[in-house]
Amino acid sequence: LLKYGTEEQKLEHLPRIARGEIRWCQGYSEPNAGSDLAGLAASAEDGGDHYIVNGQKVWTSYADKADWIFCLVRTSKASKQGGISFVLFDMESPGVSTKPILLISGYSPFCETFMDNVKVPKANRIHDENEGWDVAKYLLGHEREMISGMGLGGGGRNPLIEGAIATVGHDHDGRLGDPVLRTQIALFEVRAKAFAAMSERFIDELKAGRAHPAQPSMMKYVGTELNKDRHELMMAAG
Repeated sequence: LLKYGTEEQKLEHLPRIARGEIRWCQGYSEPNAGSDLAGLAASAEDGGDHYIVNGQKVWTSYADKADWIFCLVRTSKASKQGGISFVLFDMESPGVSTKPILLISGYSPFCETFMDNVKVPKANRIHDENEGWDVAKYLLGHEREMISGMGLGGGGRNPLIEGAIATVGHDHDGRLGDPVLRTQIALFEVRAKAFAAMSERFIDELKAGRAHPAQPSMMKYVGTELNKDRHELMMAAG
């Protein structure tokens, strides 16, 4: 909204978002459009001053509890990426329904979301018609950067080191008692600090409009590997 929204859209949505008064869900993936998101089929037919949206989304986190959804829909079949628009609509709109996807645990944040002749005002379209892919990529860039660093940064406390000290204790020099584990943690901490520095650089480049489109994916991959290594070290430390 800050980058692509109109002033009217910003005034309508941003204050409620900032106050935590509204819950949003994301309508991206479809049964036949997951990794190939640009192959989505949910359609938005021109109805004059509005669109008529039909289709299905899947893996929509907390759709059954959300107030509004931001959704990718197809407004043209001229090209895959070039025919996608980015729209917002109220989850209470007539024709919108959700169905939880039950996991083996019995708990599920995920839902299927169905749209049957949902009327969406064109005023709720973000950016130009058929240019929604640009909005989606921009949003995913921020999402991947955020997800990649989960559990790695800041806060002062270091559960990995604290857990290792509690388990193996110190040697006579005040160092972590297990030299092999100590070396592994030190190497991990060096990689984590390098990742933090890379994250700061990426954010600066993003703000300056110089970020490479592949950077968010790279950061998500590296951040995921670091998180996996961190948990393996915590298990090794007992």
